[in-house]
Parts: sequence; structure tokens; C-alpha cells
Amino acid sequence: MPNRKLLDNEQISQVIKLLKVAMRDLPDPSITLVGKKYKSPFLVLISCLLSLRTRDETTLPASERLFARADTMQGMLKIPVAEIQKLIYPVGFYKTKAVRIHEICEDLIHRFGAQVPDDLELLLTLKGVGRKTANLVLTEGFGKQGICVDTHVHRISNRLGYIKTSNPEETEFALRKKLPQKYWIEYNALLVTWGQNVCKPISPICSTCPVENICQRVNVMVNR
Repeated sequence: MPNRKLLDNEQISQVIKLLKVAMRDLPDPSITLVGKKYKSPFLVLISCLLSLRTRDETTLPASERLFARADTMQGMLKIPVAEIQKLIYPVGFYKTKAVRIHEICEDLIHRFGAQVPDDLELLLTLKGVGRKTANLVLTEGFGKQGICVDTHVHRISNRLGYIKTSNPEETEFALRKKLPQKYWIEYNALLVTWGQNVCKPISPICSTCPVENICQRVNVMVNR
């Protein structure tokens, strides 16, 4: 594929505007729904942990089952690990995640006075919390600036031709340099929803995509 000039910020602003209109009837990602419903950084954090290696249609019901049983750090510590496992099943690695929930609750209570820190570097000190989760807690839990990069954000940002990176961490730092801050909070939910429904990993639905004429379709070999 020949070298192409990367999309500029005027073009990405147009992409975001068009996708927001096209997404009006599509469901929000599970973590966004948790953030809107519970308005709790702690529950966003727990839901993020449950979502790792797990589809949204599994994450949200598991989160709601757990939160119906306990929605505080102290409350979750009172639930035996074996019971948490049953509540969150069948999320991926549910046995490990049940133990991790207890560990994080204890850490938050002992180190942070039962508060979730609203600082990226402090969030990264929690066991099992990586950059994706930490950024998502900031954006969906606190409404603070952050750029959460999952597989959809990485794939679509490169597919559009907006950035050129080889992995999600590179994508996060590239977006921090290039993407206007006014889009940081909404960018993840926007691209995750679009990636789940239209701009799929294999054979994206380009024929009905409103940004078809802007997208450079980098590495798209087959489309519908």
C-alpha cells in the first residue's frame, strides 16, 4: 500500500461528528453504561476489571449481579471469594478476578482511605490495573481527561489513517499528542461502539459507513 498523508484534526473532527450522529441508536459500551447508571468511580473500576478478556454482553450483567449484592469496598470484602466467583461467572478468568476484587478493595481502603484515586499514576499502582483500565476510570468514573485505548480504538485510529502505530500503548501516546483534548473523554466509547457494530476487525461494513469517503481503510483487505 502506498504511503498516505495522515488525516488531520479537521478531518478527525468531521469523523467524530458523523459517527456521533450515526451512533444515536446504538448501545453504549458496558463501562459507559455503568458510569452513567451508578456514577461511582469504584464501580467503574470493578466493572473494568470484569471486562478484561470479556464481551460487553457478559460484562454488564455480571457487574449488575455483583453490584446488587454489594456496591462498596467494605461490602465486597464481606462477600466470600467463592460467592463473588458465582456472581461474576462467566466473565473471563472469573476465579482470578474474584480474588483481585478483594485485593483491590483492601488496597483502596488501606492506602487511599477507601477512595479511588483520580490520578493516572496512582491508579496504575493498583494490582491488575493497566493503562486501559486506569484511563477508563478517569474518563467514565471521574469525567476527567484520559485516553483509553483498547483493541477497537487502536484498530480504527490506524484504519482511518489518523495515526500510524503498532500497539495500543503507542496509540495512546500518539493520540495524546495529536487528538484535540475536547474529544479525549468520548473517543473511546465512540470507537468501541463503532468497532463492535460496523468497523469490525474482519470485513468491516464500509458500504454504509458515513465516514467511508474520509477513512483511508488502512490494511482493510475485505469489506462489505
